Amino acid sequence: MNQGRTVFAQLISFLPDREFRRCVSRYDGDSHLRGFSCWDQYLAMAFAQLTYRESLRDIEACLRAMGTKLYHMGFQGKMARSTLADANEARDWRIFADFAQVLIRTARPLYATDPIGVDLDNSLYALDSTTIDLCLSLFPWAKFRKHKAAVKMHTLLDLHGNIPTFIRVTDGKVHDVNILDEILPEAGAFYVMDRGYIDFERLYVFTLSAAFFVVRTKENVLLQRRYSQPVDKSTGVRSDHTVVLTTIGSATAYPDALRRISYFDAETDNRLKFLTNNFTLPALTIAQIYKCRWQVELFFRWIKQHLRIKAFFGTSENAVKTQIWIAVSVYVLVAIVRKRVRLEASLYQILQILSVTLFEKTPILRALDASGSHNDLLDPGNQLILFDF
Repeated sequence: MNQGRTVFAQLISFLPDREFRRCVSRYDGDSHLRGFSCWDQYLAMAFAQLTYRESLRDIEACLRAMGTKLYHMGFQGKMARSTLADANEARDWRIFADFAQVLIRTARPLYATDPIGVDLDNSLYALDSTTIDLCLSLFPWAKFRKHKAAVKMHTLLDLHGNIPTFIRVTDGKVHDVNILDEILPEAGAFYVMDRGYIDFERLYVFTLSAAFFVVRTKENVLLQRRYSQPVDKSTGVRSDHTVVLTTIGSATAYPDALRRISYFDAETDNRLKFLTNNFTLPALTIAQIYKCRWQVELFFRWIKQHLRIKAFFGTSENAVKTQIWIAVSVYVLVAIVRKRVRLEASLYQILQILSVTLFEKTPILRALDASGSHNDLLDPGNQLILFDF
């Protein structure tokens, strides 16, 4: 890396600028606010994520303090909080959503061989959502309850590296199960979900697509046992049954047999029951796959703690979605850099170091490796490959 460039400029150099221009052109993003391009907007919002800025005034003050350094960081337009606010309100959030997907397609192969904590050769995805609370008087378009507003961030997480592959931002009233209609199942892959996603008509789409699901069942799901498989109860597995749905509506929606596995988790003293359409993997492996679902919960907790997606710089739906997608793209960008420069530090450590070294003129590898090696983070038994709480 060029020692004359700031760490921020070196970090941004990992972004595919040609792909960004294509995303901008697709939605005619630079047709307004010509003195402040979509690229300037992205850099300012990325700077806010990396340095934990709290407001538009905060962003403006910090960037203006850099003076002539802004040009060498990639900024072309004049930075003003009103201009940035107008850009967040007016420019289509899909520009940044599409660009984040470009980065996701780059990041996933880099983490394809990372361990996931279970002996599985197939792809493994966890689907869940998190609710982001908002003030109803400021965000009336996101009304959730009588006196409350909220948006939901529905996420499909690739557990090889904890890279989000699908994100949909909706208002808080959208039920989780509706998101299954927007997911195209990958043949041979496993999808692990909580019981909020039980809809047998939608789950049958996974079976027809030759994909597998593991979902926690509900008490009111009526099943009839057809066959029982022997189990080793010392592993925690209590039963392994082949079952069919008995109510007319459910049986019509899902006419094939299912596999029901009962598992006792000694750590939490809970007995859990799972449904899956996979009949070949050992029952214990199915239970371990469901346990991996917790990774998406940790992902939500992590991004809420370390990215700016709880306090927003604008109040419109477009501004909120723009900020969320840029936050996701920054997360994925840092994950890409982590692999490209072969860092052993956790993503949390990298973000902390970046927050205080962005304007230093030092090779990015030297700046990010200042904390030293952390070989324990690469332990195959440690499922939190990117996270470090």
